[in-house]
Amino acid sequence: MPNPNRGACGFQSSEFEQEYERPSKSELKRQMSELQKLGEELVAEARDRVKRVPMPEDVRDAILACQLITNHEGRRRQMQFVGKKMRTLDEEEVAVIQRTIDSWKGMSKADTAALHALERRRDKLLADDKALTVLLEENPELDVQHLRTLIRNARKEQAENKPPKAYREIFQILKDIDKKRKAAAKPAGQDEDEDGEPIDDESDDE
Repeated sequence: MPNPNRGACGFQSSEFEQEYERPSKSELKRQMSELQKLGEELVAEARDRVKRVPMPEDVRDAILACQLITNHEGRRRQMQFVGKKMRTLDEEEVAVIQRTIDSWKGMSKADTAALHALERRRDKLLADDKALTVLLEENPELDVQHLRTLIRNARKEQAENKPPKAYREIFQILKDIDKKRKAAAKPAGQDEDEDGEPIDDESDDE
């Protein structure tokens, strides 16, 4: 005898509706992975930028806390917590964050390329003593002893997995040199301002 609760075909349509309405396991995994990467992108950004992104306070606090952790295992656990917090956001909140990050990328391509060039030069200073000689020839006003001490300390930081204090200071010195070079070149190259010079100066101030 047919079950009165079922249709003529012998099953309730709602039995299959739930199956199709729920995201598949692979889709859920993909969404979780994307939110985790979005959280990692925010952690990699400057703190001032993160503070300006529209998002719930608890999510922002998790990201800012992660930025301060230097211990590898502690940072890994906090990054997982950031991912967990990101999964509490609704679609609109995620969309706002994504649009904000996309706008940063669009406005700072030239600046990003310049920063990467400085990072490569810093790494060369640590790997090759000749790179310091070249830097000093180009910038004789630099304090030789201070730079040598910073390079030695940065190498030690990397070897002993310590917080990158000297490593960051070297980058700041290189950044200051680059900023002065751009400022000195401006009067002769004002026609190039439209190609991004004002944008570079603005982003350097961040």
